[in-house]
Formats: sequence, C-alpha cells, structure tokens
Amino acid sequence: MLPAILSLAAMGFIFGGLLAFAGQKFAVAEDPKLEEVNAILPGANCGGCGYPGCRSFAEAVAAGRAPVDGCPVGRAQLTQALAAIMGVKVTSSDPLVARVYCQGREGVALDKAGYRGFADCAAAASLSGRGAKACPAGCLGLGTCQRACKFDAITMRDGVAVVDIEACTACGQCVKSCPKDLIIMAPKAKPVHVLCLNTERGAVARKHCQVACIACRACVRVCPPGAITVDNNLATIDYRLCDGCGACVEKCPTHCLVRETDPTLAAAAS
Repeated sequence: MLPAILSLAAMGFIFGGLLAFAGQKFAVAEDPKLEEVNAILPGANCGGCGYPGCRSFAEAVAAGRAPVDGCPVGRAQLTQALAAIMGVKVTSSDPLVARVYCQGREGVALDKAGYRGFADCAAAASLSGRGAKACPAGCLGLGTCQRACKFDAITMRDGVAVVDIEACTACGQCVKSCPKDLIIMAPKAKPVHVLCLNTERGAVARKHCQVACIACRACVRVCPPGAITVDNNLATIDYRLCDGCGACVEKCPTHCLVRETDPTLAAAAS
C-alpha cells in the first residue's frame, strides 16, 4: 500500500513540475499598456465604444484595433490620456450629444388612439407602425430611452423625452433604444435645431402636431450661410455651415426650429 502511495505522490510531483515549467515556457506576456488603458477607463460598460465592455475596449486600444477617442463617456480628457499611453497624437473634434428630434408633447400633438399596453416604446410602435400618436414621427413618451440611459441624462416631460446635454455622454444607448429613430447624435456646440422629423405634407403635419415642420421654407430664405434645405417636406440643417445666428428660429411660424439656451432644450422644457 505504501509503495503505491509513494509512487502516486512522486508522479504528482513530476507532473506538477512539468505543468509549472510549461506554464512559464509558453506563457503569453500581457501588454503592460493594456492595464494602463483599462485602469483609466470609466468602467461604465455602456457599449458606446462598440465593444461589449470597457475591458474589451481596452484590449482593442492596446492592440491598436480601436482609436483612442473611441470612448464617448471619457470625452477629451480621457482621449488625451489614452493618446499619451499609446504614444499617438489626436486632433480635437466637436463632441456629440444625443438630441430628441420631437416636441410633440401633450396638448400639442394629436393622439389618434389611447394606449393601454406595456410601457415600452417598441411595443407601442407596433400599433400601425406609429403607436398612439397621429404623427408618424412623434415621440411615444413611454420612457424606453430614459431606461436605456445609464447616466440619468434623459427625462420625460409631458410625454416627450428630453436630453440634458450636460449629463449626456454620447454613449448612444438611447439612439439604439428608440423604435422611431427620433434620437440623433448632433454636435454639442451647435445651438439651433429643427426638432421635427415629420415628412408629411405641411397641412397634414400641422394638423397632427402644432410644432411640426410644414416645409414653408421661411427658414431657408432668411439663413445667411445657406445652412438650411428642405427636402421631402422637412427642413434640415447642415451643421457644418450653421453659425447659430438664430434668424431661422425667429422666422419659423410653427416653432419647430429652436435655439438652445440652457442644458436642456428650452422649447421642450416649456
């Protein structure tokens, strides 16, 4: 009995030694930059970088597969820190924030029916493709984007989602959650916006929502830099040309054009 035990013990010792040797011989050295990168990431795991979590993003940055400015949460300060670790240079760019392109709050937008289902925008949108709102591009106001935001940057006001641009990290989760694609990433520095995506003809759009774009082109005629065009019954702004003068805002008869004056859109907050 004893010889057998000693034999097994000896074999265990030998195999253990072989495994330890193999572990050291074939170990893959981890890039020290990986831990440096991972240590300064915000740890939000929001997915805004396109990776499932901060660790995955750190691995991609350390391996040179992801850009150092790929984390929307950390913004410019984090980008510069990552650039220093990776030994690369970055050029500054205008930060983006999420904006809800709808002002169809209660009392302003017409409801075509009542909704008594799940408090989920995707579920509501399954009703005739637009939900209870008469406007096909109207915010459903059920808070799906608010729940998707991990940074408490979205609130519901009178049935419309409103983004606090100072709290927004541009992670993009709200954009993904909106079944009507009403939330768009736009330059934070630009104050003027057409907060409507309704492409119905003017009379119909106005009937469905008092603050809808009616494609009257009044904004086009008064825009000094020519930043506004009307296509498919909807005015849009070329942010590269817009200088924020606000002439279009003053001229818009339905007030679908707004000028941002505080961390949340003044028109949506009123």
